Amino acid sequence: MTQYRYRAVDVDGRVVTGQAEALNVPELEGRLARIGLSLIRTTQVRQSTFVARRQTIGSRDRINFFVHMESLLRAGVPILDALTDLRDSAETLPMRELAGGLRDRIETGSTFSDAVAAYPQVFSPLTVGLIRAGEVTGKLPEVLAEIVDSLKWQDELTAQAKKALMYPAFVATVITGVVFFLMIYLVPQLVAFLRNMGQELPLQTRLLIAVSEFFVEWWFAVIGAPVLAIVVLAVAARRDPRVRHAIDRTLLRLPVFGEVVKKILLARFANTFGLMYGAGITVIDSLRHCEEAAGNLDVRDAIGRTRQLIAQGVSIAEAFATVGLFPPLVIRMLKVGEHTGDVDGSLKNVSYFYARDVREAIGRIQSMIEPTLTVVLGVVLGWMMLAVLGPIYDTISKIRM
Repeated sequence: MTQYRYRAVDVDGRVVTGQAEALNVPELEGRLARIGLSLIRTTQVRQSTFVARRQTIGSRDRINFFVHMESLLRAGVPILDALTDLRDSAETLPMRELAGGLRDRIETGSTFSDAVAAYPQVFSPLTVGLIRAGEVTGKLPEVLAEIVDSLKWQDELTAQAKKALMYPAFVATVITGVVFFLMIYLVPQLVAFLRNMGQELPLQTRLLIAVSEFFVEWWFAVIGAPVLAIVVLAVAARRDPRVRHAIDRTLLRLPVFGEVVKKILLARFANTFGLMYGAGITVIDSLRHCEEAAGNLDVRDAIGRTRQLIAQGVSIAEAFATVGLFPPLVIRMLKVGEHTGDVDGSLKNVSYFYARDVREAIGRIQSMIEPTLTVVLGVVLGWMMLAVLGPIYDTISKIRM
């Protein structure tokens, strides 16, 4: 398939520009005609540009896509008609192009899973595996409904994590801005006055002046050093797996935040594992998909060791207990699931257990961060006031004496 950048006109005469993939220009012209567009001009584009543009389909769009497909397929609507309806009713051009592309592929003989697999920038391999399992078992609408629930749950979890970080990031930014203003603008104006007071300045005042002079002389280093460190670590992590592994391991061991990150990762893993296992995918294949989807290398290694133990004949609960990925309470829940034959139900309970734990942990962090940052700001301002007002008070006391 070739990627094209096109310029077209709709039925109302409005010019529309976009990008789409097709075997050739006549096929592109036919696809645009089916969505009410008349091709004016087209040029080929490089793959990187096309992929970057197609990434405008976000998580909400994917949720809406699966909700639409699940509803129509459950109602007995053929898959081609469902995609046609989505193509004609989608509000955004990328979604119309996606639905049209999927329909064209299925029309030429591809299965639904093969069609979505052709769009890796939109559908993850895990989603493709679930859809393929739904096709094999004849439970595609049920699998799509599970995918919708999982995407909504992960979207909510991501929103909670962002919410936990937004407030402290905002307050930290404000504190940093206040400190820079005081050190670069206010304190230098007071330095001449303090030095002309004719007395030896106390230690805290000399320290404040030294810090202020450092900020004035090296402000670019104060700002650039953290940014440079982040860039260097990001590049090193991308090029060297050992650096990435060390960063991921350190991230899970950070005070307070590390535990929340670990719970979020394990909640996603339990949700995904239960979803795939419930769709009829084998334990080994489910774990392999989860291993590939794990964002943290430390968790990925643990899942890989678990998969190897289960492949050797160890039970699911015993494998997780050996690796130490989950706490004892979760292991007991998995054992109950194995004994009752309801492993996917137990995994859903594990997912719920961690999701609730994440919400509570985020609430605790938010309740801790606000007073902590307030104390930090108070200490900084108090130290500066003491350093500035202390010599002034001493001078006034000497004058009175």
